[in-house]
Amino acid sequence: MNQKHSLSILGAGAIGCYTGGWLARGDNSVTLIGRPRIIEDIRSSGLHLESVSGVRATLKSDSSSNGNLSLSTSSSSLSESRFILVCVKSAGTEEAAEQIRSHAPAGAVVVSLQNGLGAARILKEKLPGFTVLPGMVTFNVVYRGKGLFQQSTSGPIVIQDPGGEIADNLQKAFEGPGLELEFEKDMESVQWSKLLLNLNNGINALAGIPIRSMLSQRGYRRIIAACIKEAIGIYKAAGIRIVRLGKIVPQLAPFILKLPDFLFFRVASTMIRIDPSAMTSLAQDLMAGKKTEIDFLNGEVVRLARSLGKEAPVNQSIVRLIHEAEETGAGSPEWSPAELARRMEL
Repeated sequence: MNQKHSLSILGAGAIGCYTGGWLARGDNSVTLIGRPRIIEDIRSSGLHLESVSGVRATLKSDSSSNGNLSLSTSSSSLSESRFILVCVKSAGTEEAAEQIRSHAPAGAVVVSLQNGLGAARILKEKLPGFTVLPGMVTFNVVYRGKGLFQQSTSGPIVIQDPGGEIADNLQKAFEGPGLELEFEKDMESVQWSKLLLNLNNGINALAGIPIRSMLSQRGYRRIIAACIKEAIGIYKAAGIRIVRLGKIVPQLAPFILKLPDFLFFRVASTMIRIDPSAMTSLAQDLMAGKKTEIDFLNGEVVRLARSLGKEAPVNQSIVRLIHEAEETGAGSPEWSPAELARRMEL
């Protein structure tokens, strides 16, 4: 991994900058390719990383200390990349594929670290001359401004096991503090299982409050449980295997979420650590007036149901309400659990 700019982050937002920063902290040449605002913040203030456990690191751009970090706003910087981690929003996957096809060297390894299941499928379809690996980031990152990226929940990065030299090189790249890498042979089952846990993202956006505050209210948890329970039923009909994710057993989520508050936090505290201010990326996008990824989350459940001749009314309601909120451009409606349940006709 000693070739200059051998590893690039395409779509360097919160997740991309955090991941790329820790990779550059190790013995890797890393290029962050992102939007001008974040790139200029890092250029002027440096890149500051803080893990959920409190491990910190600071890197300067174009510096040979702590690895080699370069900054770019152009996909032409992919020209020397051996490994490309795709962190763009799912809706931008086709454009990302075209950028890779146009600028990256043939045979580069492309890893999708995006929400949902559709993004990796699009990359595989559009990039026949590349090795495309589906992957998944199981933690959240908050951008605090001035180049500071804070991990707000714990978890590893999971990538489909490619075996051989590719796996060895990825493992070496992820050595060091800040990141945990796991390889998974049955990545599709992992992605479907993680999707169950991401069905709360739209609810968080409609509530407009931090994840921890949302989960502290049983009314919101009941709505999340309804989304997950409906999806599990659709998965069963489709023959999709649900697998354990670290300490989390997704099949138990509906039961756990509906527990009384004092029992829920006793159980959930052993499953995940949540920064009190953390919000889902979908909530952040809605508040910023951006198009969200709801079609790749709850919308994926709706599509799966329809492919089986079934309906998914609970998840369809979340998709509908998010699209309505997007159209207003007013950010989150900040609905209470009772109001959200009423609008969903639960």
